[in-house]
Amino acid sequence: MELGAGLIVLIVLAVVVVGVILRGLGVYNKLVQLLERTKNAFSQIDVQLERRYDLIPNLVEVAKGYMSHERETLESVMEARAAATQARVHVGGDPGNAAAMAELGQAEGMLTGALGRLLAVAENYPDLKANQNMMQLTEELTTTENKVAFARQAYNDQVNTYRQYHQAVILPTLVHKLFGFDEAAYLEIEEAAKREAPKVSF
Repeated sequence: MELGAGLIVLIVLAVVVVGVILRGLGVYNKLVQLLERTKNAFSQIDVQLERRYDLIPNLVEVAKGYMSHERETLESVMEARAAATQARVHVGGDPGNAAAMAELGQAEGMLTGALGRLLAVAENYPDLKANQNMMQLTEELTTTENKVAFARQAYNDQVNTYRQYHQAVILPTLVHKLFGFDEAAYLEIEEAAKREAPKVSF
């Protein structure tokens, strides 16, 4: 009788172990799937950022012909573009690099602020505003900005799903740590206008 009871215990243990292994494999596959979706979502941001960076020199070049006295504004846009491009290179498509993602968010915020100042100053130049190339570039830039915002929201949603899954219960957390899955960082773009409240004096 003891042999039969021992065999039953071994069978039950084997079934439990196999069940845990199969569940672990399922969790592993789900984590891989969610991480790949996160990386794919970031690549969509990357495409739109590249498009944005490509438009900026053309915009500055058109504006330069009309805004010769606004050299500092034009240079700040190009400097902000260079910093954002470098920050994007630091991320290298790896949304798990939290420091690089924070650097990219800050650089993008600075670029957005510099572009906003350029477009605000351009309002003072009626001939520039009426220039067909300027109108077309501004429209393309606005469209691209909207695509960046949409792609960033989709990416951050995917990061949230990934994080919630691997933190929700014990087994995903164990598999996540055991197999060294990358973390995923949100991309927060803090615009200059949001960082500094305008100063008003009466």
